[in-house]
Amino acid sequence: MAGTPLISILITFLVIVLVLYLVNRLPLDGRTRQIAQIIVIIIGIISLLKYLAVF
Repeated sequence: MAGTPLISILITFLVIVLVLYLVNRLPLDGRTRQIAQIIVIIIGIISLLKYLAVF
């Protein structure tokens, strides 16, 4: 079961990339899009840190 955290990290990373792509596809102005991207990145980093047992 040593690969389970690695798979979880990979899936989380892929979900972050997918959500960032979808945010870019939304018809938002530049400032709103940038805020949405920052929020997604912060949530993604927190999720990755959870899998690395920092939290």
